[in-house]
Amino acid sequence: MNYILFDGPSRNNLLPFTFTRPVADIRVGILTIREKWESFLETTTTTITEDYLSDKYPMVEMDENIMINASYLPNLELLEKIKGLKANQAIFKDEDVIAFFTMEAQDNIDFDAYEAIEFNESIIKIENTWDIFSKNGEAIHEDFNLITKNRTSQPIPESNNFIAAENIFIEEGAKLEFTTLNASSGPIYIGKHAEIMEGSIVRGPLALCENATIKMGAKIYGPTTVGPYSKVGGEVNNSVLFAYSNKGHDGFLGNSVLGEWCNLGADTNNSNLKNNYAEVRLWDYQTEGFAKTGLQFCGLMMGDHSKCGINVMFNTGTVVGVSANIFGSGFPRNFVPSFSWGGNSGFTTYLTKKAFEVAKVVMSRRSVAFSEQDQAILEHVFEETKKYRRE
Repeated sequence: MNYILFDGPSRNNLLPFTFTRPVADIRVGILTIREKWESFLETTTTTITEDYLSDKYPMVEMDENIMINASYLPNLELLEKIKGLKANQAIFKDEDVIAFFTMEAQDNIDFDAYEAIEFNESIIKIENTWDIFSKNGEAIHEDFNLITKNRTSQPIPESNNFIAAENIFIEEGAKLEFTTLNASSGPIYIGKHAEIMEGSIVRGPLALCENATIKMGAKIYGPTTVGPYSKVGGEVNNSVLFAYSNKGHDGFLGNSVLGEWCNLGADTNNSNLKNNYAEVRLWDYQTEGFAKTGLQFCGLMMGDHSKCGINVMFNTGTVVGVSANIFGSGFPRNFVPSFSWGGNSGFTTYLTKKAFEVAKVVMSRRSVAFSEQDQAILEHVFEETKKYRRE
């Protein structure tokens, strides 16, 4: 069977992260949503997403296909129902489509003509940006069980202090000495060739992915995910970094999500709680206004390729778009459009020529090419988000 992950109606709620990737390639827990599905299905998947993303994330269609809503994270109960799908059958949760069987070139899907299969079991759904950190603990637990099943961890080096060793899994090539690991409140996963430097204090749940680094003396509170090749230092609480992003210095990051290729300058801090303890509102790209989150704790949402200088302070519930460059004293406003350059004193447009020059240098340092596909995606985002910038 051919499996295709589609963005679904939550795509716009997950901006700015879905400006540059399909919903399926969001990281929550240890793995991306795509990696979770491919592990459960034991096969590769392709994607239905926005046209401008389709060159980098193409769809492969066959005679018979099962389409899966990428907002839903897999579990065994759902897998069983998906594996049993037949032509003209669809799986629903309430009125939301989770998966359906379709034939090649079947462009118009009339779900009224489908046999509805209700899914009444509990399931994790990522439908808003803040779900990425608020549901991250549950996702780490699920991924930890998936990845470590019937496997044996590398031994914990003797110099480390640890609690609940049975909840700690260390992959081959990982390095950690003179650290404190407390896995009593959730698992700690340390990926291949990842490193926790000496003096760090870690409380699970934690996902430290392949080649990621926790720097000396860091304080990490779970549930936190440090994506592949990312680096964190200072104090981090309940946050998710996708991949190739750095918060390498002292400063606080809490209840936040950073996309790929982000960098926070030394002593950058974000607020995750309003002074009056009120519910946090976040910029909503759908309504083009600020929407309720239902959360008391919510920090920074930063899209791919965005960066800030030293000592930048982010207000509670700040959304930063793609490829923004923020610097200076004071608090920048709590919605910074994509390709903005400036800070509290105001912003100008960050021209694509300059942004691409930086992206090429940053990515080449990690031996990753800035491709024509990447450039075309960012050019589209620049044009799409022009209306938010004050030219």
